[in-house]
Amino acid sequence: MTKTQVYKSVWDAVSDTPEEAANLRARADLITQIVAIIEASDWKQAEAAAHCGVTQPRINDLLRGRISRFSLDALVNIATALGRRVHIELEAA
Repeated sequence: MTKTQVYKSVWDAVSDTPEEAANLRARADLITQIVAIIEASDWKQAEAAAHCGVTQPRINDLLRGRISRFSLDALVNIATALGRRVHIELEAA
């Protein structure tokens, strides 16, 4: 009989450590919020790139949710370029 493993989140399932899962979760949250800003602004990729201070291929990666291509630092820089302040909260695990 095969035992089914249950995870708290998809990030826990695809990560080797809780630290890696937390990092992926934070990056995914930032990407989701940045993409929402770009979509709400109705920018083409080139326009979004100019506003975000990155290249159009980087915007394409962002819009496709390619989390592995972005560090937390890079995402904070993009959010700041969009006039946003990133706020990080700690919660009990």
